[in-house]
Amino acid sequence: MGNRADLLAGAKRCLYEKGYARTTARDIAGAAGTSLAAIGYHFGSTEALLNAALNEANEEWGEEIGRALGSPLTGDAAGAGPMARFEAIWQRVIDSFASHRTLWAASFEMLAQSERAPEVRERLADSLTRGRLGLAELFQDIDPAADEHKAWAVGSFYQALLSGVLVQWMVDPDHAPSARDLTDALRLVAGTVDPPA
Repeated sequence: MGNRADLLAGAKRCLYEKGYARTTARDIAGAAGTSLAAIGYHFGSTEALLNAALNEANEEWGEEIGRALGSPLTGDAAGAGPMARFEAIWQRVIDSFASHRTLWAASFEMLAQSERAPEVRERLADSLTRGRLGLAELFQDIDPAADEHKAWAVGSFYQALLSGVLVQWMVDPDHAPSARDLTDALRLVAGTVDPPA
């Protein structure tokens, strides 16, 4: 790798280990095995380097989570009804919170930086759009190409639910809802909803 690639790799490592706000230029240079001057030469500033690293981390995060959640259901869940499928997929999501904690935590860092960095906001908006459509397909088997509006609406619901469960899990995992809790809650909520007219 060259200095530029080393700096990006070092910055990503620092993002996962220390977070955006606590990472210094010296941290990145040390992790990358380069000089401090290399940051200015290749990126102009530490902030620009960190934003570039956030963008790369966001792409990697999306791919990793997509792999974790997108593999086919197996065993009883493979041919299960909608509620069992819902619970099985949520179990995967919650398992990914533990196994990919640093990736999920980095998503909060990206969100905070999006207020000040338009390029980060643009990447996150694109990721949210793709995420919504992917969640609609994952949970409800809605093909976005066949019905983009329906996929967007259903995917937005699941995106909101995922974000809320993630916040609870990151802050207080001992009291965050389990896949079973979410399934039971869905049954309760669905029981109070009038059918469409």
